[in-house]
Amino acid sequence: MTGQTIAVIPGDGIGTEVISSARAVLDAVADRHAIELSYTAFDWSCERYVAEGAMMPDD
Repeated sequence: MTGQTIAVIPGDGIGTEVISSARAVLDAVADRHAIELSYTAFDWSCERYVAEGAMMPDD
């Protein structure tokens, strides 16, 4: 089984409600093709930009 890590950035220009559906599709494909997926979430959303003036940390 191969493995991949996917960056998840909710609210990067699409609605955050899309994330769970997109992950469900990816998980279904991964199961079918014996691919192990893991997800790393980043809070780099438009909401963060409005609140803090930056989408992501300096580092």
